[in-house]
Amino acid sequence: MKQSTCIVLAALNMLIAVGAGAFGAHGLKAILSIDMLAVWQTAVHYQMVHALGLFGLGLLRAQWPDANLLGCSAVAMLFGIVVFSGSLYALALSGILWLGAITPIGGVAFLVAWGMLAWCAYRRQSSSFN
Repeated sequence: MKQSTCIVLAALNMLIAVGAGAFGAHGLKAILSIDMLAVWQTAVHYQMVHALGLFGLGLLRAQWPDANLLGCSAVAMLFGIVVFSGSLYALALSGILWLGAITPIGGVAFLVAWGMLAWCAYRRQSSSFN
């Protein structure tokens, strides 16, 4: 994933997360149960954290243009946002409990994304690219 694409997707995800957080706090507070509101807020939290992760990956692409693993990490992080947060948003709004079974797939994508970033940084540290 290109640097500018990463940053655009990060900004859009932050925009969505801030809007979803405000919507949950104001628009859904009277509609959802406390448990489902907590599910909603978990989705918002993880979307925000990983949108910042995408932003960081975009910035790193400028510093390490030859590190293709950063692009793979960004794709995994975006996939994680869509699956993890998306399934929790859908669960909170619909009450369809089996959607919670999809959520861990997004969590694994987050782990893979952060692992790829760690591996990329480690490889750069131990190579002659310093």
